[in-house]
Amino acid sequence: MKATGVVRRIDDLGRIVIPKEIRRTLRIKEGDPLEIFTEKEGDIILKKYSPIGELSNFATEYVESLNKITGHISIITDRDTVIAVSGTSKKDLLEQKISSDLEKIFNTRQRFVGDGSNSVFITEKGNKDKEIKPQVICPIISDGDVIGSVVLISKDDSTKMEKTEEEVASVAATFLGSQMEI
Repeated sequence: MKATGVVRRIDDLGRIVIPKEIRRTLRIKEGDPLEIFTEKEGDIILKKYSPIGELSNFATEYVESLNKITGHISIITDRDTVIAVSGTSKKDLLEQKISSDLEKIFNTRQRFVGDGSNSVFITEKGNKDKEIKPQVICPIISDGDVIGSVVLISKDDSTKMEKTEEEVASVAATFLGSQMEI
């Protein structure tokens, strides 16, 4: 645990204010759900709640299936991080923060198809030394909110993403979104 040096008092309704700098750094916005954990030593831990993170085992199996069916690198993200990867090295992507490019796609709430020239980095790290391949990104929408995305990335530059890949990613995103509503 890292100390911030910030001290806050609890008000008469039991609330505390999380400083703006911390909220910005952790991408916590008004209305975001937070999970509360307690430890035996009396520590209280607030963690940004990820509904998709609750399905991480299922998401892992799902991306493995997507990878087998499409032959493409398959990724599932929540609003903040990559939660499941198949078809490439997991250490480069798993649990990495998503990029601002991907956040912009979330805001459009539309499917994105990149051809290599208009593709986006998936994570903040971006692997800027590596070429970005053609990709399909479909936001996962649950109860009207974007809660993550399904991403397919080609393993080579010469492969063009077809309507089939777009539809497979779209079905996966729709399915995952409906699972969150149950």
